[in-house]
Amino acid sequence: MGEIVLAAKMTHVPTMLMSEQEGPVKGARQTAIDGHREIARRAKELGADTVVICDTHWVVNAGFHINANKHFEGLFTSNEFPQFIKDLPYAYDGDPALGGAIADIATQKGVHTLSHQVDSLELEYGTLVPMRFMSREADFKVVSIAAWCTVHNHDESRLVGEAIREAVEASDSKVLLVASGSLSHKIWPNKDYAANNGTFTISSEFNRQVDLHVLDMWQAGDHATFLKMLGEYANFCCGEGSMHDTAMLYGALGWDSYDAKCEVVTEYFPSSGTGQTNVIFPVT
Repeated sequence: MGEIVLAAKMTHVPTMLMSEQEGPVKGARQTAIDGHREIARRAKELGADTVVICDTHWVVNAGFHINANKHFEGLFTSNEFPQFIKDLPYAYDGDPALGGAIADIATQKGVHTLSHQVDSLELEYGTLVPMRFMSREADFKVVSIAAWCTVHNHDESRLVGEAIREAVEASDSKVLLVASGSLSHKIWPNKDYAANNGTFTISSEFNRQVDLHVLDMWQAGDHATFLKMLGEYANFCCGEGSMHDTAMLYGALGWDSYDAKCEVVTEYFPSSGTGQTNVIFPVT
């Protein structure tokens, strides 16, 4: 019988890749990289063989979608930031059976979901950045779920999260579940970016204060209260992908009955106006 052994909310900022290259950002994101590797180490210790990533950089406009190919391999260049992520090599195995099971169960719950095994369907960088660093600790398989959901509601994503858990438990997989996305996500306006040292600052003090309050709630295990504000938080603080990754995460963990105390493994940091961190959600 399979199980979700660990869960996490994780950053995927492109500057993590740049942090390992020569240039003005070199070394600047080492704590975020270390956080990815620490989460992977802990998951490996718990027996994880697969990572299911809810990716807020994969945008979908109808239905829910899962990239569950048997093998992923290629060179990735970001459409958004081709100057930051260019010709990034990747090669990971996938799990078509698990991806298909998640889609089937979600659809049975009334949330139309499709699982795809298409060689030309690339992984997005919300999956590739975490896998870049986590794969240094273990040879994980990966299943990627679209979580930039433009016409969906959080209750649907909650059901997808439930489907993830049920599919995993019916499998032989030990899974690390990742919600890949930021906290607040108000990127600096283009004309203001350079003047505000945008790479290393946040665009809204209000957003920063709400982000920090959310982290306090997570560390205290007050998830029921957080879920009451999830919709407004995603709206007013521009949550990445409307925070559907986070709704999926909570759906898999039991929604408002989940009360475990989270652990911040990467101290909160601003990036291009947004709020970022790595946080472990223990599975109880």
